[in-house]
Amino acid sequence: MYPYEESPAADKTVLVIGAAGLDIVGRTIEMPEPKTSIPAKVRPSFGGVSRNVAENLAHLGLNVQLITAVGRDQFGWHLLEHAASAGVGIDFSIASEKRATASYLAVLDETGELNFAMYDMRVLETITPQYIKQNANLFAEAGLIFVDANLDEKTLKAIFTQARKAKIPVWADAASHKVAPRLVPFLDQIYLLNANAHEASVITDVEVLTEERDSAMQAARKLINKGVHTAIIPIAEFGVCYATQETSGHIPAMSTKIIDPTGAGDALTATLIYGYLNDIEMEEALRLGVSAAALTLRQPGTVVPDLSLEKIYDQLVI
Repeated sequence: MYPYEESPAADKTVLVIGAAGLDIVGRTIEMPEPKTSIPAKVRPSFGGVSRNVAENLAHLGLNVQLITAVGRDQFGWHLLEHAASAGVGIDFSIASEKRATASYLAVLDETGELNFAMYDMRVLETITPQYIKQNANLFAEAGLIFVDANLDEKTLKAIFTQARKAKIPVWADAASHKVAPRLVPFLDQIYLLNANAHEASVITDVEVLTEERDSAMQAARKLINKGVHTAIIPIAEFGVCYATQETSGHIPAMSTKIIDPTGAGDALTATLIYGYLNDIEMEEALRLGVSAAALTLRQPGTVVPDLSLEKIYDQLVI
């Protein structure tokens, strides 16, 4: 089922395909009231699941090529410029004249937990199956593909087809419970899937409760039964449950103050990719990923700007 190279190639490019955009996150200072404004701490930053993963990977020293789509607007140009300055390849990203750069608007409560969010990802429609086929050479040069479920099913199908031809693994993020079902037709082609409690619930029909480890383990094993090689289910402050075709387990969360939850799961995924490409055992890679997530949780923005393997290991011994 997984006819990939027996040993991962850390020197090959990680091809990241999916969402990038402008994040605006507000953290309330007092209880919200309907039909009025209240004081809050508001921060803008660049975000998007795939962009976050790509920047984290670049900080960890991997070769990264990002295929995303932005608008021909100020936010789009600055986003790509920022990605390039972090070491992310952007040569094959699209600047659309018809759509604005994607945006994500989130409201957090006073503890840092997400109350609700809105997003506009219509610009991703410009990443078409035809565009993926036109750039098939990128798959041949890559060692691993990462996608997020914000892409439409036809584009996802084209990505999985090219990955299968190139015999390289696809890692995926469910992105949100609204778009997570787009990955269902491809579960038996996914090497690693990161899906939080809400996302795993809609994919597996198992009610995953963040405070209940057993339900997360049940969902992870169900994903394995559906063909996923490795399933990762973060359950907020209760840590991460995981399952593979050989084993399963739980890694506890690190106690940390939550400034902003956005991007923590993407730091976890990026660290796991680093671990996979450098032959680090899964449980050790998960512990490093949980450490990277904790670092991300306690700073504003979606990516720790000076993330490094040394910083992640230092966090483990604090």
